[in-house]
Amino acid sequence: MPIREATREEIPIVDMSPLVADPVAGVAPVAGQIGRACRGLGFFYLTGHGVTPEERAGLFDQARRFFALPQAAKDAIGIERSPHNRGYVRMEGESLDPALPPDLKEGFNIGLELAPDDPELAAGVPFRGLNAWPEGLQGWRAAMLDYFDRAKAICDRLHRAIAVDLGLEPDFFAPAFRRPLATLRLLHYPPTPPASPGQIGAGAHTDYGNLTLLLTDGVGGLQVKARDGDWLAAPHIEGAFVCNIGDCLMRWSNDVYVSTPHRVIPTGERDRYSIPFFYDPDPDADIRCLPTCVTDARPPRYSPTTGAAYLKSRLDATYAFRSVVSKRPWKAEE
Repeated sequence: MPIREATREEIPIVDMSPLVADPVAGVAPVAGQIGRACRGLGFFYLTGHGVTPEERAGLFDQARRFFALPQAAKDAIGIERSPHNRGYVRMEGESLDPALPPDLKEGFNIGLELAPDDPELAAGVPFRGLNAWPEGLQGWRAAMLDYFDRAKAICDRLHRAIAVDLGLEPDFFAPAFRRPLATLRLLHYPPTPPASPGQIGAGAHTDYGNLTLLLTDGVGGLQVKARDGDWLAAPHIEGAFVCNIGDCLMRWSNDVYVSTPHRVIPTGERDRYSIPFFYDPDPDADIRCLPTCVTDARPPRYSPTTGAAYLKSRLDATYAFRSVVSKRPWKAEE
């Protein structure tokens, strides 16, 4: 399929500074921008979010620190030991497109930070587990948790605008994101050639949750599939997040918003790092077609589900190890 650079009409820039300045009065102008983007390609750049250049640079420095650890140190906190989608994903440990060889990348997943005596841990609530933390990286855990909270706050504000665009009260989504199944990921794509024919950095896929915030380091590779089937290279915009909606919000909106396949084909010039934040709802969130998105001409297209049930169905199809994952919990922090 042809590949061309995306235009600003295809992937627009949304300025969320009105929402940052005033979460109430700033909803309407941002809702209009987001609504147009989500009814179009489903991707947009986000500016005015308040994350400074120094903070972004610091996050990428922390990502490089982690991936530079010895392989044994990373494997010690491997995701295959966790049923909760936490920990290190080895190179070629993920297959986003099952028709292709495993993805040529490694990653690290961080979820909502919980105390060892959290009631949901004892109750066995799906995807409620302890985070896995690497040893020997001073200040690393605090930096990751600080950014997790920053990204959650951005997503919560964006959901106010999304709700208004969909004809709902601004705080409609808030009860479904009190303790979300959000995942902060660090990703590293090496410049090494593919080991197998057809292998790429990340196979074509749609994201699973409601919203994704992506920080990129300036190295190209992200491609978005246009509605006409062409692949669009998403250019890097310094200081902007790349944002897209996921399948859970598509279900909620009854296809008023439609998620978009995307992939990563590294250029091979140097290591590529990216930092996505995936915003999925609470485990027990009721995901059913919104009443404002259902009409006689558009009846419900999806059966109701929950945040945890839907996430499990998608992860089980992505990671082969999940069919035999160990139930051994992470060791609590001393």
